[in-house]
Amino acid sequence: MTISDFLAPADVIFDARAANKQQLLQELSKKAASNLGLQAEYIASELLKREDLGSTGMGRGVAIPHARLPMVKKPYGVMARLKPAIDFEAIDGQLVDLVFLLLLPAPPEADQLVALASVARKFKTDELLKQLRRVRNEFELYSAMIE
Repeated sequence: MTISDFLAPADVIFDARAANKQQLLQELSKKAASNLGLQAEYIASELLKREDLGSTGMGRGVAIPHARLPMVKKPYGVMARLKPAIDFEAIDGQLVDLVFLLLLPAPPEADQLVALASVARKFKTDELLKQLRRVRNEFELYSAMIE
């Protein structure tokens, strides 16, 4: 499974603006809901429940908020670069400017772990993080993420 299996070019947001984590998750949930035929409030609620267990801000300006939803049949992603960065309660205390929302089927299956691991692995590359922060539009953001 590759990132392009669960991230479409139309699901990339360039220079998104949000005042805080809750507002960002609500905005990303709206985008996901319209594409998946689900209620945005439900998606946001599940994402916030997961955040209550511990922030998905993994450090270095990156967050991977995720939730398992029974109605989702395969992994689905929304990628956003934020401008300006926001407090996401990341483990290193840094503000977050790169976010990959991942919605996964419930119950857990091996594919889901592969999806989450592939996104996390991508974000560990210093060169990719620099590139994602330099891109000039959605297309470049998408292209850099799926390379």
